[in-house]
Amino acid sequence: MTDGSSSSTNPFPPVPNADSAAAEVVRNYERARAILRGTQRLLRTLDFESLNEITLGNGRRADVLAIGRNGDIWIVEIKSSIADFRADQKWPEYRDYCDALLFAVAPDFPAEILPGDTGLILADAYAGDLVRPPPAHPLNAARRKALTLSIARTAAMRLLSQNDPGLAIE
Repeated sequence: MTDGSSSSTNPFPPVPNADSAAAEVVRNYERARAILRGTQRLLRTLDFESLNEITLGNGRRADVLAIGRNGDIWIVEIKSSIADFRADQKWPEYRDYCDALLFAVAPDFPAEILPGDTGLILADAYAGDLVRPPPAHPLNAARRKALTLSIARTAAMRLLSQNDPGLAIE
């Protein structure tokens, strides 16, 4: 797509760099897609099932939301470049919607610029590695229930739209 909007093949809309006169795009979509794939593969090996692009109760959209077998909820923020990290500072608002917050970046990303109070995943298109486990900050029961229902409903709607593309789903 050339209009800058998201689609089923490109879920990450461009993020302009406000400091650039040319307003260049700071997110590398192919790189972000590769990090997403490796991250979701890693989460699966850790017994977490995940969905990408999940809208939270505050209206923000998490790159990846994963739920573990025991009900733990993790949010993973994917960063494809230093500029992407610096341009998007919404991630602190995700903490109220997860038991643990992590960043996923490519292996050549300078991890030292990421907050130390988050987990860290290094990922490429084939695999991911949890190099810094996330500190836990448990959700309250009401928020956990609301998120769990939201995850289930989102997954069901996505599956239904895949099985019946002509069905309008809001």
